[in-house]
Amino acid sequence: MLITTVPKNCLTCNKLIRGRTDKKFCDDYCRNTYNNQQNAAGNNTIRNINYALRKNRRILESLLPEHEKMIKVNVEKLSQEGFVFKYYTHAYCNSRGRFYYFCYDHGYLVLEKNWYLIVKSSIRLKL
Repeated sequence: MLITTVPKNCLTCNKLIRGRTDKKFCDDYCRNTYNNQQNAAGNNTIRNINYALRKNRRILESLLPEHEKMIKVNVEKLSQEGFVFKYYTHAYCNSRGRFYYFCYDHGYLVLEKNWYLIVKSSIRLKL
C-alpha cells in the first residue's frame, strides 16, 4: 500500500517542510516567531499592567520612610509621582470594613479630604 502525503509549507516562512507529517514549521526559529506573533497583543497588555503595578509600588515605597510603619499623604503628591489608582494587586478589608489597596507589599487606605494612609504589609506569605 502506497501512502502519499500532500507537501506542507511552514506557517511562518512558507518554505517546504520535510520530515514528520505533523510538522508545521521548518525550524525552531519559525516556530518561535509564529508563537510570539500570536501572543504579542496579550503580552503587551500584561506587560503594561505589570509596569504600572511596579511603578505604583515604587512610589508607595519611596513615600514611606524606612523606619515608619505608616504615613499620611495627600492625593496630589501621589498624582504628581504618577500613581495609577486603578491598578493594585489585591485589597484587604479590615475588621472595621475599611479597604486597603495593595501593590504587592505596599498599600494605601483612602481617608477623608483627599488624604491617603500609606502602609507596608508585615504579613509574609508562604507560597
